[in-house]
Amino acid sequence: MDIQSIKNRFGIIGNSPALNHALNTAVQVANTDLSVLIVGESGVGKEVFSMIIHALSPRKHNPFIAVNCGAIPEGTIDSELFGHEKGSFTGAVDSRKGYFETVNGGTIFLDEIGEMPLGTQARLLRVLETGEFIRVGSSKVQKTDVRVIAATNRDLLEYTQSGDFRQDLYYRLSTVPIRVPSLRDRKEDVPLLFRKFAADFAERYKTQSVQLDAAAQQMLVSYYWPGNVRELKNIAEQISVLSTDKAINAEAMQRFLPQREASRSLAIIPSSGQGGTTPGSADFNTERDILYKLFFDLKKDMNDLKQMIFDVAHNQGYTPVDPSANTSSAALMPVYNDTEHQPTTNFNQSTPILLESNDHHEDVEETLLLADREKEFITKALKKHKSRRRDAAAELGISERTLYRKIKEYDIEE
Repeated sequence: MDIQSIKNRFGIIGNSPALNHALNTAVQVANTDLSVLIVGESGVGKEVFSMIIHALSPRKHNPFIAVNCGAIPEGTIDSELFGHEKGSFTGAVDSRKGYFETVNGGTIFLDEIGEMPLGTQARLLRVLETGEFIRVGSSKVQKTDVRVIAATNRDLLEYTQSGDFRQDLYYRLSTVPIRVPSLRDRKEDVPLLFRKFAADFAERYKTQSVQLDAAAQQMLVSYYWPGNVRELKNIAEQISVLSTDKAINAEAMQRFLPQREASRSLAIIPSSGQGGTTPGSADFNTERDILYKLFFDLKKDMNDLKQMIFDVAHNQGYTPVDPSANTSSAALMPVYNDTEHQPTTNFNQSTPILLESNDHHEDVEETLLLADREKEFITKALKKHKSRRRDAAAELGISERTLYRKIKEYDIEE
């Protein structure tokens, strides 16, 4: 079966080289029993690839089940996957088969494998290596013949270094890795996807299909798409339902894109007749963008504070002294216009105010303050999302890998 037939069968839209490479890999590995690790951000369609592999494999007539490891509580995931015996724990009123028993001969798709507890990882490794498992509360070893396809939006190799994921399981799962590209890595597919979604929603809601002008389409292509295809589909549905005018321009499109990302999209749209950044040519470093913004905001605040102190001091008859001067105290010295009139001040003379002119010292101080601000933002984001790193990273606009590095760098307790 060729790639285009697979796209038509499974509703895959797009012709980017990265997408085609991922599909080719899925087709090649489908006819084997090798374990597959599908890697990609949330919303790129990793489950579709697992379905393709199962549908093209010799197991296609046997069961297929998708399990979200992050949605099952840690206390019950062993029972869900491997089954349990009656009375093995509170609430176990009957014996129960697990997924590895019920899907025998078929394929199990373990989504968000990075969320799996370490104890369950050890059980899964045994299944992959020997095909054996034991129900919870039992001592009887059972056999199963199940193909495992796993998926994650995390950097599992980095998790192995931190001890959150077993290294032996990682290498056992990633016999054949498939990397599904994010939507911003296949921007040429964005207009195709939007037209398909808009047509589908127009048919569903019995309305006219949405049409984008050149500027609106350019904004859509330039958008960062943190939620990938899932987010694009949601926005297409919002526009189809909420927009009374089905001819969408850039101004109308901006109302549907999240504020922070919409402003970024507008910034890289080239003006007509002038040079500019073409879609896909900008390699956004979100961590750098955040740091630059923090730095310049901090520098502006410091400059404003210095100017305010200078103005107050000047109005009180004081002027700043260069701290490099040989004075007994680097303080604000009074300005005497004559010998009879002395300035009055409310300043505490025992706490002199210093306006330094040492550029190097100022840069070091600003850098330290910047690090404190960054640490504060990361700590607040982790607290807000109850230490869920994926959600905290999304709020901060950085990758999970960067967030993990920053947590270690600042020694942040979660």
